[in-house]
Amino acid sequence: MKEKILALFEESISVKGQFIKENLDTVVEVAKILADTFDKGNKLILFGNGGSATDASHIAGEFVNRLKRERPGLPAIALNTDMAVLTAIANDYDFSEVFARQVKALAQEGDAVIAISTSGSSPNVLKALDVAKKKKLKTIAFTGAKGDKFASKADYAFVVPSPSTPRVQEVHITIGHVLCQMVEEILFESHRKK
Repeated sequence: MKEKILALFEESISVKGQFIKENLDTVVEVAKILADTFDKGNKLILFGNGGSATDASHIAGEFVNRLKRERPGLPAIALNTDMAVLTAIANDYDFSEVFARQVKALAQEGDAVIAISTSGSSPNVLKALDVAKKKKLKTIAFTGAKGDKFASKADYAFVVPSPSTPRVQEVHITIGHVLCQMVEEILFESHRKK
């Protein structure tokens, strides 16, 4: 059992290492884009299903509350958190509309979205990403090795080089934490030094 546990940790470390070698410049660019989005008074909208839904909620919580430093909250909304809205849309329309209708209703010019789909094939996430593109929002996709088509729909994409759902989701939450920390440093580092 110990060998299996060690192998799982080593696999996770390896996937994260490979991911950051291939995506470091994109992480820097997206951190700057998100900081600029918040600095201009706009918001971040996140969405996903299952584990990706909890990642969307987790990342939104880090921005709204704080991650590493004492600072004002930043406007971030996870679209998967309001049961009344989700079930109303799913009941009255279709489950594939649960995020798209919210993006139509809540997103404003200048906002950014993070669409999360480990598989890259979630119809409701794909549809919402299409709506975000039509609204000319800044779009960021988090996906796994099979999500190339999904990734190609976004302005920026983080494709984790693994077919394993657990490994992909471990990288996704790491990206979320790193982006939040970098945004905090970009927006609030100068205030701390004064």
